Amino acid sequence: MWILSGAIGSKTEKALTEAYNAGFPTYVSPITAWEVSVQARKRRFASTLTPKLWFEKVMALPGAALAQMPPNLLIASNDLPDFPTNDPADRIIAATGRAYGFTVVTRDEALLEYGQRGYLSVLEC
Repeated sequence: MWILSGAIGSKTEKALTEAYNAGFPTYVSPITAWEVSVQARKRRFASTLTPKLWFEKVMALPGAALAQMPPNLLIASNDLPDFPTNDPADRIIAATGRAYGFTVVTRDEALLEYGQRGYLSVLEC
């Protein structure tokens, strides 16, 4: 299973399509909606869509499912071993991936570094 964090490239699109064809969902973290809105406020959101419409379109994709974000996961996000940044969104995404055994699809350097050190399954998009 996958959790998606950010835009994807062709290699990642192929992997996600193969997972979908095999019957596996792609989970999207609720924190992604928040991150997209933050980027839009900073004028760093490269889309003509509003954050709300963008997130709705992502969630309407075949195989997309909303990842759970219960209180225990939020607590766990502050107890990650040797996490390289204090970014709360990155921490929540990492905790989600670890809690559910998801592969995190991302371009985020901190998450990729965390995966390279063996703490998280990651796929660079």
